Amino acid sequence: MTDNYVDFHLKKELPGKKKLWLKMFPKYFSDIKGGQLTLILPDGDVAKFGQGKAGSLQALIKLNSYRPLSILFAKGDLAFAESYLKGEWESPDLTALFEFGLVMETKLKISSSNSLVLKIINRLLHVLNRNSKNGSRRNIAFHYDLGNNFYKHWLDKTMTYSSALFNSPTESLEQAQLNKYSAIEELLDATKKDRILEIGCGWGGFSEYIVKSKGSRIEGLTLSKQQLEFANSRYKNLGIAEHASASYTDYRDSKGQYDKIVSIEMFEAVGEDNWDIYFKTIHDRLVPSGTAVLQIITIDNERFHSYRKNTDFIQRYIFPGGMLPSLEALQRAISRNNLKIQYTNFFGTSYARTCAMWNERFQTAWPEIENLGYSKRFKRMWEYYLSYCEAGFKAGSINVGLYKVTKAA
Repeated sequence: MTDNYVDFHLKKELPGKKKLWLKMFPKYFSDIKGGQLTLILPDGDVAKFGQGKAGSLQALIKLNSYRPLSILFAKGDLAFAESYLKGEWESPDLTALFEFGLVMETKLKISSSNSLVLKIINRLLHVLNRNSKNGSRRNIAFHYDLGNNFYKHWLDKTMTYSSALFNSPTESLEQAQLNKYSAIEELLDATKKDRILEIGCGWGGFSEYIVKSKGSRIEGLTLSKQQLEFANSRYKNLGIAEHASASYTDYRDSKGQYDKIVSIEMFEAVGEDNWDIYFKTIHDRLVPSGTAVLQIITIDNERFHSYRKNTDFIQRYIFPGGMLPSLEALQRAISRNNLKIQYTNFFGTSYARTCAMWNERFQTAWPEIENLGYSKRFKRMWEYYLSYCEAGFKAGSINVGLYKVTKAA
């Protein structure tokens, strides 16, 4: 088996179109080395493509119907994802499947260009979700107002929904989130006298951390009503409401100047049309000697051109209106708005581990989450999303970093 790139012998003849779609696999997979894809067909037959050598990437798809075959070749990856949500196919290890696809991407020439109409429709849906002020409120609510109880079931005690920073293999998720907050604190060099603005404060985890650590005053902005209620209740219950507060405010409507600004994985939600507005806002809100620390996810420079023209699974189902920059595009946007990057720290492997731990916690908590009224389709959507992200960070197609930014001289 390890010497054959295609093992494609079926026990019985398939109907015409089913056989046609299945026969297309060798065209795309026969040259692959260093990995193997196994297809389990609805009737139990097995087809294997690529090499199955020890240590190579192994991916498996179990088809519950033949429909996903035509979807993959005729409609592309987004439609194939939608097929998963419908239960038409499954995999015992989605992350391995996505990682296989990313690593082998240069060999797998399967493209959604066969369905230009579907591409246009999905792009239009993404454009309709653009982040005007009203659009931003709608898009943020779509994801973050799923319910605080939903997120409580699988986030750690800090209620942090951004990448943790692991310093050792044995650290808990909570400790790794505190590591991340500590790294941000060090870059900020905040003092008790500082006034800090947090653009996208989430459920208040960083605000709690910095007040307890430095006694600074921090004001958080959010467009999630659920997060707003949770954060302000958190500050009140901790007795730090005199130092920490959250308001339902769009960053574009913020006023005044601050000694320090923090924004943790909020930039990804602003949309490309607003990148300059976001960084101009940071520039205008900072005092001349101020410092901003930003945690931002980027996509590989080589993938950015294609990515920005299409709509992926996350934009369609998870973060409407969202857009990742490439590192080069991010650097240009920062520079255009009279800001300067003083320091960067990339930790994509920590994000892969964070996603894996979130997924594990999500699966463990599913019975309780299901009792909140969420459907099996919802479960499949979230496990697909978390596995999709984990694979991306593992393969290096996406990365995350901390950026220390000041006003340009």
